[in-house]
Amino acid sequence: MYQKVKLAAVGLVALALTACSGNGSSMPMVQNPTIQSMHSTQVGVDLSKVHVMRTRFSNAPIASPDSNNLVYNGGPVEVKPHIFLIFWGFNVSGSDPSHEKPYLISLMKGLGGSPWLNTDHQYYQIVSGVTSHIKNRLNQLAGTWVDSSSVPSSPSDSQIRAEAASGEAHFGYQRDGNYIVLTPHGHNSPGFGFSYCAYHSPTSSSGGEISYTNEPYMTDAGVNCGENSVNPGAGGVLDGVSIVVGHEEAESQTDPQVNLNTAWAGPLGEIGDACAWQNLQDITLTTGKFAMQPLWSNKISGCTQHTP
Repeated sequence: MYQKVKLAAVGLVALALTACSGNGSSMPMVQNPTIQSMHSTQVGVDLSKVHVMRTRFSNAPIASPDSNNLVYNGGPVEVKPHIFLIFWGFNVSGSDPSHEKPYLISLMKGLGGSPWLNTDHQYYQIVSGVTSHIKNRLNQLAGTWVDSSSVPSSPSDSQIRAEAASGEAHFGYQRDGNYIVLTPHGHNSPGFGFSYCAYHSPTSSSGGEISYTNEPYMTDAGVNCGENSVNPGAGGVLDGVSIVVGHEEAESQTDPQVNLNTAWAGPLGEIGDACAWQNLQDITLTTGKFAMQPLWSNKISGCTQHTP
């Protein structure tokens, strides 16, 4: 499968990965204005198999002179989205000093059925001639789990994928599920905060292929991954937590296979890429206010925080 990923500025990525791996010269790159393809394993993450969200101050994708609308390339979407939160190692004292866990649970309890996530509803899959749109269901948070097993100090992608598979074994298999692996304070995958803020990808599990997200401890990256990007002071410490996980959830629904040859994708990438770190603002859900980025809407050929 020929897969492409979104990355931060080329120089920043190369520098960060080279510093961590010591063999950056072996990392071939093919560039277009918005996406690089990378086909080697670096710092524990095979960047040809994941789709990352760039950091806040990295170079934005270059706008295409043509329409930036997303194009359907024939692959699946998550028609009935289910969200599973796997809090790996959050049972340990000091694992959650910023209180990201309750914040994320409140966000995900209110996200389903919201005007923000309703932007995903316009996108669909076609299987055997039947068109099925993504459903903006209420109560998309299908489960939370604190896994008390030991967390590596710097978990590789293979370890994150294994933890997602453990989550699937705990919750049960859900074809339309996003199994979000959340690692605690000080236990982040290599490259986090410099090369990316989070990423999503598919992996195999006992039930079948699942979509998973690697969501590191966002406040460890500070402003690079969104801290105080909307709200000042203590009220904005968790801004990046909701911005980044919202970006990843929206993209998991529209591209669970992480394959731009089958996904909903356009000149600027996926549904969250074209609008990443732009026009950030608080949105109001039934569970509170959360800082969010807009999503790309083909209906208006632009970014929006609200789709009725």
